[in-house]
Amino acid sequence: MRHVGVVSRGIRTPIIRQGDPLAELVVNSIEEASQAEGFSVCDHDIIAVTESVVAKAQGNYASLDQLSKDVMCKFGEDAEIGVLFPILSRNRFSLILRGIARGVKKVYLQLSYPHDEVGNPVVDPQEVFSKGVNLTTKVFDEGEFRDTFGYEKTIHPFTGVDIIEYYKSISPNIEIVFANDPKEILQFTDKVLIASIHTRDREKKAIQDAGAEVVYTLADVLSKSVDGGGYNADYGVLGSNASTEEILKLFPRDGRTFVDSVQQKMLERFGKHVEVMIFGDGAFKDPVAGIWELADPVVSPAYTAGLEGTPNEYKLKYLVDDSGMSDEEIHKKLTDRNIDQAATLGTTPRRIPDLVGSLADLTSGSGDKGTPVVYIQGYFDNYTND
Repeated sequence: MRHVGVVSRGIRTPIIRQGDPLAELVVNSIEEASQAEGFSVCDHDIIAVTESVVAKAQGNYASLDQLSKDVMCKFGEDAEIGVLFPILSRNRFSLILRGIARGVKKVYLQLSYPHDEVGNPVVDPQEVFSKGVNLTTKVFDEGEFRDTFGYEKTIHPFTGVDIIEYYKSISPNIEIVFANDPKEILQFTDKVLIASIHTRDREKKAIQDAGAEVVYTLADVLSKSVDGGGYNADYGVLGSNASTEEILKLFPRDGRTFVDSVQQKMLERFGKHVEVMIFGDGAFKDPVAGIWELADPVVSPAYTAGLEGTPNEYKLKYLVDDSGMSDEEIHKKLTDRNIDQAATLGTTPRRIPDLVGSLADLTSGSGDKGTPVVYIQGYFDNYTND
């Protein structure tokens, strides 16, 4: 009987730069790690590569001038536009907002409250509830919002940043309003850019049904190259990060080509069939901060075919506690996979790419560990595998 189940290893690589042969570097790094650490490459292992180095190797960057030009072309010169429900992030959205403001005459920035889509507080939620504010109908301009809640209650408890002040300081043509009904933006303009991530399609329909003249989402911005710059046909600037004060690193494109290439190189090098994925943010929520980690549009923008679907697992605790079966009988049932539906209760009904990507994100971290590749073994095994 094997005594270890799932193992997730962060794999160190050379520093990745634009134009590097990333697939080859990934395979070389895994080979070196396996030799140094004494583990073998096996069929059904999983290689997860962070989206950041994939986009970097691709050179998928765009400037704020290219972004602003795209926005101007979409909405027209001297447009006054509404930007709806962005997340509150210096790294994720502030550069995008600067580019948007550069391309139009006026930005009405509508923030949801007491927090954004992923849980970042714009104001202390307890303060909102204690004042009896109707979250569905109440609309604040910036002055009324400050008069109601003050300044201290709008400081982020972890970053120490007042995001209202920060976003307002990005450009003098930005006016901030606070409302949770997306249709409220139409009080100011009928040209709307939806900046939310996971709810963008729902809000786009609501705005269009309410009579908006022009509606785009951030997935439409830089969905094609502008002046030779980077782009993402599926997600636009969603999933982008600040690279410099004037440059955005976009979410990687052509991901399926990359993961298939790594899979083929591993087969050629080791004779083993492994699965490969690109991962970004994990799909988990911090229980203290109340912030949902997933600021990318998806956990994994590309993965090989063997990672499709949901886990086929049974609740071992159920078989042990409720069935009265012996160890041998449990082993046989798990081996035969012949168990009634009730035995699946309590297993996580999530997609494999989301589960594995979350594991990879937690393993790799987002700082200076230097492990943009994660090597996962045993994920598809169960209690019966030796």
